[in-house]
Amino acid sequence: MSTGATNDVQLVIITGMSGAGKTVAIQSFEDLGFFCVDNLPPTLLPKFLELMKESGNKMNKVALVMDLRGREFFDHLFKALDDLAETSWVTPQILFLDADDSSLVRRYKETRRSHPLAPSGLPLEGIRQERSLLEELKGRAQTIYNTSVMKPRELREKILTEFSVNKQTIFTVNVMSFGFKHGLPIDADLVFDVRFLPNPHYIEHMRPKTGLEQEVSSYVLKWNETQKFLEKVTDLLGFMLPQYKREGKAQLVIGIGCTGGQHRSVALAEYIGKHFEDDYHTRISHRDIDKRKGKTT
Repeated sequence: MSTGATNDVQLVIITGMSGAGKTVAIQSFEDLGFFCVDNLPPTLLPKFLELMKESGNKMNKVALVMDLRGREFFDHLFKALDDLAETSWVTPQILFLDADDSSLVRRYKETRRSHPLAPSGLPLEGIRQERSLLEELKGRAQTIYNTSVMKPRELREKILTEFSVNKQTIFTVNVMSFGFKHGLPIDADLVFDVRFLPNPHYIEHMRPKTGLEQEVSSYVLKWNETQKFLEKVTDLLGFMLPQYKREGKAQLVIGIGCTGGQHRSVALAEYIGKHFEDDYHTRISHRDIDKRKGKTT
């Protein structure tokens, strides 16, 4: 098993309907020890992220309120989120606060405020316009709270419970070697078949050895087709892993299979697991490595 470096940076983007409780939310994150910024323009998000990265551990818990009131703001935010999906050092979590139209209208009447999108019109006009604008962003949110029947205290307690440090989930990448002759691993999310690669089983003195041994590993890795496969699969996983992490998946199991789970799959699982250990909490296991009886490949 290999355990790599992990990144404990938490970035929460708070957004949603005006009047749904963003002020209560940002105050709650302050109580959790987050560095908080209210109403950060999306155009400044890339610069702010640079500051976070350069600060080391000084800004490892950040909550940003983004009150989006125009199409151009969305374009900047979506681009920044897409850029973040290509990185591994931070994965933003979008907290979207929503409420029913009737609840929002009542809150605007109670506070005697006008809606920011309809300053001289009826609150319901602005609410409907804002809901339409926010539809796509809501679809990208990992967490959605409907505060229609929530009191401020209840919203605060919900955030304190869900976003406390003790509740933070570490995304783990499990790379497992296995042999197809022993069956597919039932818990694998992704499976790569490497039986097309040159097989050390047919070299007599390597047959009883495993892919953990240098001689076997070097043999498996030396071929052009092996190097091409590793180039393509690490590029693919480099794209996919941040997407799984962003969606809130706690772990991903990657199965690497050869015929018997002794030579090729073992060597490649070791290579792939170690390739990502600097960016993710990584575990490497070999399901069938001890099932050999001199004839297992």
